[in-house]
Amino acid sequence: MHVILATDADWLVDDVVAALGGPETTFTHCRDGRSVVGVVKARTPDLVILDLQSGTMGGVAVTMDLRLDESGGTLPHVPILMLLDRAADIHMARRSGADGWLIKPLDPLRLRRASKAIAGGGCFAEGLPTVDEPVSETTEVPEAEPATAG
Repeated sequence: MHVILATDADWLVDDVVAALGGPETTFTHCRDGRSVVGVVKARTPDLVILDLQSGTMGGVAVTMDLRLDESGGTLPHVPILMLLDRAADIHMARRSGADGWLIKPLDPLRLRRASKAIAGGGCFAEGLPTVDEPVSETTEVPEAEPATAG
């Protein structure tokens, strides 16, 4: 599996590589979100992991850029996992077209589970109520599906 990781936080690189690394996994680290599209064009990854806040172009902007190029036919669909700072950021992740997200702090089990689901063509939506979970004033209620560019 090839993973592109976009973050300017060294601790996050260490956590992701420790959780997902192995003999069959390679990583490309982008310190600046603006370079992600070029890296994807050079080698289509199995998974893109984006930090919500990263340098001059964070996860939401990168996701929207990738989805726009996908809808224009210049890039294939790439699975995107966004790493969020808080539950309030879920709305932005959904609307940008991310396939899933995790809310920091991360742990290896959740990160592996989310990565496997998203790289396999599924989704991973942490922080949303399940069907059986009662909706309260503090529970975020899902809206429509994420908007896609085009």
